[in-house]
Amino acid sequence: MGGSFKSLAVEPQTPRKPQTQEWWRNFNDPVLDQLVAEAQRANPNVRTAGLRIMEARAQLGIAGSTLYPQLQQATSELLWAGEQRAGARDISALSFGAGLQLGWELDFWGKFKRSIEAADAGYFASIAQYDDLQVLMAAQVASLYCSIRTLEVRLVIAGQNAAVQKRSLEITERLFKGGTESELDMQQAKALYLGTLATIPQLEGVLRQTQNALSILLARAPGPLPEMTAGKEVIPQAELNVIVDIPADLLRRRPDIRAAEMQLAAQSALIGVSMADLYPSISLLGSVGLSITSLSGAPNVLSWGLGPSLVWNVFDHGRLSNTVLVQDARFQQLYEQYQDAVLRAAREVDDSAVGFAKNKEQIPLLEDALKAAQRSLDLSTIQYQEGLIDFSRVLDAQRIFFGQQELLVNSRGTLIQNLIALYKAMGGGWEQARSRPVVDEVTRETMGGRSDWKGLLLAPLPPPGADARPTLPERQR
Repeated sequence: MGGSFKSLAVEPQTPRKPQTQEWWRNFNDPVLDQLVAEAQRANPNVRTAGLRIMEARAQLGIAGSTLYPQLQQATSELLWAGEQRAGARDISALSFGAGLQLGWELDFWGKFKRSIEAADAGYFASIAQYDDLQVLMAAQVASLYCSIRTLEVRLVIAGQNAAVQKRSLEITERLFKGGTESELDMQQAKALYLGTLATIPQLEGVLRQTQNALSILLARAPGPLPEMTAGKEVIPQAELNVIVDIPADLLRRRPDIRAAEMQLAAQSALIGVSMADLYPSISLLGSVGLSITSLSGAPNVLSWGLGPSLVWNVFDHGRLSNTVLVQDARFQQLYEQYQDAVLRAAREVDDSAVGFAKNKEQIPLLEDALKAAQRSLDLSTIQYQEGLIDFSRVLDAQRIFFGQQELLVNSRGTLIQNLIALYKAMGGGWEQARSRPVVDEVTRETMGGRSDWKGLLLAPLPPPGADARPTLPERQR
């Protein structure tokens, strides 16, 4: 039996990277890879989200400090006091006093523990929001990048068609002046040429605006990006490199869903904090004091005290009990928002998947339609040259051919946009940011020189999966 088990052993394999991680690399476009990496690192919103993680770390430190004596107060005073009376000798003395007070509220009802839970969940929520911005940056950069490439191709098509239509206009003008053609053919050719020519400035304007949007995402000045001269006028192509049946767990990995879940967990803990205020607060108090004076005959005094203290807000007149209700209502609001976020995420996945699949079905039909339009244009040109048809048929064929070119290019661009939307809906593209510093070096030096951050600025983020929290029913109150 031992030999049979040994024969069934499987050699360990290197784990494959999940198909949604760094999905933009499926386009095999180094320029796109570079731009996505830059946006995920340098975008101002990403940097702000990283600083919110630093804030959450500091808040977690504040919550953790409540487990230690909450009152730690040292006092001292040095006074020169005197008294002057008419006909009497002046009296003056130097007095010195020092004291130490400690107060430690015991966590009988879990108030401080629940505060730490709330801060802990808030910390992981800030990480999830940071991850969500990573997903958003990858999707927005890829979307704008593909829009720019699509517009570049549309400009080429418009220019080529304008050149063909200009030659047709020149032919009709020459025939009209020679008396062999009517003015109608010339005016129709002119209208088609000028209409095509008019689309070019509009496309150029939209192209520049899209380039500006991409530059701003990268925290650069508006304008075209010099690195995009490589691969110009080529729309990126990629196939759907994900599993067909998307597991429900994949949606829970979406950063925005995780952020909503962590906010819900934090609010659940705050209910416990408010409920603890309904019960008595028990503290241990201690004090030591020393008083010394230079006044003759006055004794030096050493005083001390130690003992428990109980404070109970018995007559709260509804203030504390209604505070619990407020926190509970907020929890229920967040729970409804969480459910809505899950439903919207499922819809986004389905919408983009359907859009991608149906658009993919449309491409072959449009390619065949373009071939038919090309053939129609060739035949009409030949028949016109042979005098079998009038020139209006040629113009119609040119118009249809240009329209089919536009439809095919736009459909190819939409196909890629739907693929990008699908990857974004599945929440991919945030994992690699966990290995990068949250705060850049310049900012770390600035903040470290201004305040004592100790190791908080350099502490790495937890690896993907290490910040998984208990399921919601376990977290509810």
